[in-house]
Amino acid sequence: MDDESFDPAGRYELDPKVALRPEPFGALAYHYGSRRLTFLRSKLLADVVADLGRYESAGAALAERVPAPSRPAYQRALANLARSEFIREC
Repeated sequence: MDDESFDPAGRYELDPKVALRPEPFGALAYHYGSRRLTFLRSKLLADVVADLGRYESAGAALAERVPAPSRPAYQRALANLARSEFIREC
């Protein structure tokens, strides 16, 4: 999945094989299936990812939680997390 195939209108959730560990900088995300570790480098990104499944779309989560000027960067972060299977469409 590349940035173009990430659809912010789609509904996403944290993959059940992923554990988030809160950290002062944001969170560590560990994927038990792929055994990959990634850093979520802001508390806001960690919160959005943790709560993503509560929203009707990724775009709705970003619109509610992230200031407008920062949304493109957060959307790219979500696209990267989808590509690496830390979040998934539901």
